[in-house]
Amino acid sequence: HGCRSCNSPFPSPFQLAALERQVFDFLGYQWAPILANFLHIIIVILGLFGTIQYRPRYIVVYAIWTAVWVTWNIFIICFYLEVGGLSKDSELLTFNISRHQSWWSENGPGCVRKEASMSGLKGLDNHSYISVIGCALEYRYIEVMHSSFQILIALVGFVYACYVVSVFTEEEDSFDFIGGFDPFPLYHVNEKPTNLLFKQTYL
Repeated sequence: HGCRSCNSPFPSPFQLAALERQVFDFLGYQWAPILANFLHIIIVILGLFGTIQYRPRYIVVYAIWTAVWVTWNIFIICFYLEVGGLSKDSELLTFNISRHQSWWSENGPGCVRKEASMSGLKGLDNHSYISVIGCALEYRYIEVMHSSFQILIALVGFVYACYVVSVFTEEEDSFDFIGGFDPFPLYHVNEKPTNLLFKQTYL
């Protein structure tokens, strides 16, 4: 089949963007995004496999998943911008099992952490994070930019997936049109010589 040029651009930007997001969510112990990113990586690999192995159904699965992925990232944007009663300080993204926040909350550009000794209090570590100062950009805006970029990549992936499926469909239709799956022309071609040979023998 002809659409071999469709294979090359599919994996690199989509997988790298997903892996980059996964790394920073792991560093921040954001369990809900970690699971979502993992599933996203699996679907991207499935879409890549479908492109290389000529499996349009896998590409359709990827195209449908992009709608889910866009919805998820819109939710993340609303979460960090505290839209609709959501709070960026809640433990929703960690399934309420830890108080960790985004990795960027302490490690953003220009951020300096201030720690104070809490050894006098039982059940706490020797040092406890108190505040972060000097951040050039608040961490929630970094997360919003990450999610916005993921939405942009997903929309590009959706358009590309639709293009690949349409190309594959056109190739299948053209192959059927020239009789690629119809055995009738084979018998039709052999029919005339046989009849002529029979008539000549009879005469």
